[in-house]
Amino acid sequence: MAEFTFFGGKGGVGKTTVSSAYGVKCANAGRKTLIVSTDPAHSTSDVFDQQFGDDPSEVAGYENLWAMEIDPEEAVEEHLMDIRRQMAKQVSQVVVNEIDAQIEMAHNTPGAYEAALFDRVIEVMRDESEAFDRVVFDTSPTGGTLRLLSLPEFLGGWIDRLIEKREKSLDLYEKAAIGDMKPRKTVDDDPIIARLNERKETFEFAGDVLREDATFYLVLNPDELSVAETRRSIDQLGGFDLDVAGVVVNKVTPEPDPEEDGKGARYLRTVCERERERIREVEDEFPVPVVARIEERTSEVKGDLLRDVAAELGIDVAADASAPN
Repeated sequence: MAEFTFFGGKGGVGKTTVSSAYGVKCANAGRKTLIVSTDPAHSTSDVFDQQFGDDPSEVAGYENLWAMEIDPEEAVEEHLMDIRRQMAKQVSQVVVNEIDAQIEMAHNTPGAYEAALFDRVIEVMRDESEAFDRVVFDTSPTGGTLRLLSLPEFLGGWIDRLIEKREKSLDLYEKAAIGDMKPRKTVDDDPIIARLNERKETFEFAGDVLREDATFYLVLNPDELSVAETRRSIDQLGGFDLDVAGVVVNKVTPEPDPEEDGKGARYLRTVCERERERIREVEDEFPVPVVARIEERTSEVKGDLLRDVAAELGIDVAADASAPN
């Protein structure tokens, strides 16, 4: 199975740049690498000046590198269509129209996006990943990522409760309908319980992969809000038994040259000192290491600049693992 690396952080900190650079670093080390964007902004196409879709595509100009962008709307539609197909098998035609109406309303309900996206992420981990050594996820901003990563634990317990209630309802229904006669339907042959168990196994698979085969990094900028949110994210991920391996400090303002003393230089020195204080706070107080300090560039990070950022990432890449057959 491939190794999985997740990059998260608040919106605008540069997760796509960092995850893309790490993908390039893995590919340069001989690792067959897939970059997967789950962020609705989908800037991966902009980084590589190439349009990506829901299936892996080779990244032009790079060996060993593929990319894909999960379409959230398409993921939600497919998720709801699957629910519709499964429910239609379990109920009479009389209520199919009502199911369709309920599913249509569910499209915009809280949690529909996260559940659908997570189903697609699981498909990538289970199916698309088989052809790769490393899969790098560029995740949505922190709040959505945390909800996404908490789903296996949350939904596993929820499904257990649904199965228990379904078993009790079957028992009561059969007793009421037939008394002491042999039941027509049992727990073992109930399609709804079978479907719930299937979902439970899926979420258990995801939970095991996230805990045992995944590594998490958070990207932050050297400002107060970004540092505070990253601190909370480390604690929250730890609550799900998902340990953060390190943080990447991105968009660090370059120092002006010593001989510069104009208004702009004085302003930049003030900004740099404030940023250095935030970086020292991260280094001294965070329970995880800073694996890179990446300076702000004056132009878009792509091409040779992306390779430069890749070289600055202090994240070890195992290059000697054998590629999958």
